[in-house]
Amino acid sequence: QVQLVESGGGLVQAGGSLRLSCAASGRTFSNYGMGWFRQAPGKEREFVAATSLSGSNRYYANSAKGRFTISTDNAKNTVYLQMNSLKPEDTAVYYCAARNYSGSYVSPFSYNYWGQGTQVTVSS
Repeated sequence: QVQLVESGGGLVQAGGSLRLSCAASGRTFSNYGMGWFRQAPGKEREFVAATSLSGSNRYYANSAKGRFTISTDNAKNTVYLQMNSLKPEDTAVYYCAARNYSGSYVSPFSYNYWGQGTQVTVSS
């Protein structure tokens, strides 16, 4: 079992930055692909960013490219999402997730474990 706990969400003005953290416990995630998803009210959960199973590759949704960066610290069993140039449309609950098998990294169904989510609100 892997437990994931997100933190770092909050209220920020448009153009600002936030860094989300996701601490994993139970097992080291060195062989897990990690992902960030978000879900706005009334919308489906959508892919934001992910790492490959090896951790050597990074993938981003078009909406995140150039503004968000996913990174991992294996020593701390933590994955981060640095979000810059935030826009009101980035407002959502952000979820961290982990998968331990090959599958579509953009699909939430590929992930075995999920955190509880952290709210990000961007004001205009």
